[in-house]
Amino acid sequence: MTARNRALLYAALIALALLYLFPVVWVVLSSFKDANELYSWPPRLIPHHFTLENYATALDEGDFGRYFLNSAFVTITSTLLLILINTMAGFALAKYRFKGDTFILIAIISTLMIPLEVIMIPIFKVISWLGMYNTYWGIIIPPAATPTGVFLMRQFLLTVPDDLLEAGRIDGASEWRLYSRVILPIAKPVVATLAIFSFMWRWDDFLWPLIVIGTPEKYTVQLALSNFIGQYDVDWGSLLAMSVVSMIPVLIVFLVFQRHFVKGIVMTGIKG
Repeated sequence: MTARNRALLYAALIALALLYLFPVVWVVLSSFKDANELYSWPPRLIPHHFTLENYATALDEGDFGRYFLNSAFVTITSTLLLILINTMAGFALAKYRFKGDTFILIAIISTLMIPLEVIMIPIFKVISWLGMYNTYWGIIIPPAATPTGVFLMRQFLLTVPDDLLEAGRIDGASEWRLYSRVILPIAKPVVATLAIFSFMWRWDDFLWPLIVIGTPEKYTVQLALSNFIGQYDVDWGSLLAMSVVSMIPVLIVFLVFQRHFVKGIVMTGIKG
């Protein structure tokens, strides 16, 4: 590739990145505008006068400290449970041979084609029957195992030599010890990938918590944001301000695990 073509490619990629980032930049900058400037026409990208009034108003109107703790508990617990279940399932499907293993894998992957709206009512009935309605466990348990996580883990572990596990068995290691001392350390890139996906999914989830949670004190951050949307008007200033704050945890998690995330995505496609 010539220097001219490389420069054009970089320019196109930068333009595409800016296009995708523009809505986020607009939300962040708009959260610092006062009410008059927020509704001014024509709209301005950069505020004429930066103000923290929207943040102060939003924090005064709602108990967002509680909401953030609720979301943190749901997200962290869901992520840990998802990592445990998906890594164990991926380990079993990649390194054990048993009757029906291929059928089980196909059945798991096929669930990707089933939208949540189709199975929402059956899951809700099960949650209610188990007494999990209006509890955090009603949010945590249903998405604890995901076909995407199982598939990623299986694909990654197919690249791990079977001789490594056989050597551990010869040394007297149990299957649980192989999983905890061999598989998990090797699978750090995929575990980081699953952690990012799970954290993002659970932190940004709105529809399922809206169905399961009925007590305002148990609201997650995303449910609390809907409080700024009234029947006839929307408090855009407070909504934008808290939306920006709600982005921060996901951004931090992604930046911390970014290196492992990229490695995990690349390595899961090495061997089918």
